[in-house]
Amino acid sequence: MKRVAATYAFGRGVVAPLARLIYRPRIVGRSLVPRTGPLIFASNHLSFIDSVVIPIAAPRPVHFLAKSSYFESWASRQFFTAIGAIAVERGAGQAALDALDQQRHLLEEGRAVALYPEGTRSLDGRLYKGRTGVAFLALQTGAPVVPVGLIGTDVVMPVGARFPTLRERVTVKFGEPIDLTAHGPATSGRARRAATDEIMAAIHALSGQELAGVYNEVPAANPLERIRQVLPHERR
Repeated sequence: MKRVAATYAFGRGVVAPLARLIYRPRIVGRSLVPRTGPLIFASNHLSFIDSVVIPIAAPRPVHFLAKSSYFESWASRQFFTAIGAIAVERGAGQAALDALDQQRHLLEEGRAVALYPEGTRSLDGRLYKGRTGVAFLALQTGAPVVPVGLIGTDVVMPVGARFPTLRERVTVKFGEPIDLTAHGPATSGRARRAATDEIMAAIHALSGQELAGVYNEVPAANPLERIRQVLPHERR
């Protein structure tokens, strides 16, 4: 744990400032982000580098889940640990429940996590309907949600690209924190849906994307698979 903490401290102190210097992201609304306490960053999802851009732009440490295969090599493991990634096994069943619990534990410890309500990347640039996992965590833990609008990450690193380009810049927009507790308890499906719709409306206001009006993939038939779909997994 000490080695992981040291690697992450190095990432926050060296890697993040260096990345900001190289890629020069436009950051809007950084002062709106609470500096302490549990917090969920809920973002649109356009590119593999979204999970790199958010920790770089945020004014506080951010953690997100990344599939365990990203940690197989020493170099990859050091990089993802440095930007706050936590390895998780992909899949349904117990693996999905464990991943959901990891996010909850981080929030209960007063940390910030980043999630994608759409579930997976938008391949056509549109903003898809949000799944209710983010709202469930927010309502369960009482953590406020900061909506994030990412613009241009799909241009900097489109699907299939091995490395991001230096010719383009991305824009990161942080919105006002949202308190979702008024929607009701996490056990209420209606509360989760209403809270999710409020989150997605805030993300849309920041990103300006065309609304797809549908889910990014066909919803799973069983409850455990639905849990897997709402987790912030990456796909190539």
